Amino acid sequence: MIEKQDYSRYTDEDRQVWQLLFDRQMALLPGLASSAYMEGITKVGFRRDRIPHFDEVNEALAKHTGWQLVVVPGLIDNKPFFELLLNKKFPATTWFRKLAELDYLEEPDMFHDVFGHVPLLTNQDFCNFLSGLSNIALEYIDNEWAIELISRLYWYTVEFGLINDAEEGLRIYGAGILSSGGESVYCLGEQPQRVPFNVEDIINTPYIKDKFQEKYFVIDSYRQLYDSLAEVARVIKKYISVSMA
Repeated sequence: MIEKQDYSRYTDEDRQVWQLLFDRQMALLPGLASSAYMEGITKVGFRRDRIPHFDEVNEALAKHTGWQLVVVPGLIDNKPFFELLLNKKFPATTWFRKLAELDYLEEPDMFHDVFGHVPLLTNQDFCNFLSGLSNIALEYIDNEWAIELISRLYWYTVEFGLINDAEEGLRIYGAGILSSGGESVYCLGEQPQRVPFNVEDIINTPYIKDKFQEKYFVIDSYRQLYDSLAEVARVIKKYISVSMA
């Protein structure tokens, strides 16, 4: 499952895709993305003119939280996915979408995995949440319903979460938004519903994969995510007990 990044295989089109998407998002995200994310861009050394090299990214992450990127071929099964996160390893692909697919593709590519996710891996509270949620998931790894509920929590936080920063106001931290030009603007506009972070509300909200989200959950801090883990464990246990009754 674990592979290596073959940096020599990147093509001119790959480099163009990285640069085009990087430029687009960096023009949009100041004032929209959370300060922790924007600071993370600098901490991990992302540049418009260079596809990230995982060895260099891992050196940077080691200084801040001790997390690492590991190469996977694409979407992987739940058990190895959560085992990696529990052990401070974030799975990422190394392939890029084509120029004709800049705005949407079904399976996450390297731009999503790396540009979207990696900057926040410099934030300790956020990383602690990832590890803690994975620990809960592995406890229920053979229960499909429990994993579905936990996946909704991951979806509406790690992928499509918003944060109400005390100083900056409403900002984006979810990787699925941060790697999407359209959703970066849409999620903070008038159309979607935005509600306070609530564990039980989230697990009762199925996720949407083929269009922008209809509802976004707003945290007050990354520590709030980490502090919610005891409630996550309690609520999952309750819902599993009810489903088995």
